[in-house]
Amino acid sequence: MAAITATSLLAAGAVAVTETTLGASDTFEYSSGAILVLRNASAGALTPKIDGDGGSTVKVGGLPPVDVSAGYTLASVAAGAVVAIRLDGIAEYLKGTITVSGGDAMVATLLQA
Repeated sequence: MAAITATSLLAAGAVAVTETTLGASDTFEYSSGAILVLRNASAGALTPKIDGDGGSTVKVGGLPPVDVSAGYTLASVAAGAVVAIRLDGIAEYLKGTITVSGGDAMVATLLQA
């Protein structure tokens, strides 16, 4: 289990980016404004899941409570494809200890503005 280290984008000019090759289950810390970039370096499609172990249900105006306890599963990411996730958009899934699973061999970059 590797920890995905955030790269701060607050410095002037070019910034060296930290990349982490994912294993079966990896962790990271969520901060407002962060973006997680996942590049599928494997030979096949992968379907990663991002899950905070403290998620339960969320009230959404006009709807019954939405269960976020199972985590946020991305659509299939083809071999060689890159996806970026604005983590503020899935913040309710990111309560507690956050793990990324199902992304074995993907390369992760966590950008913090």
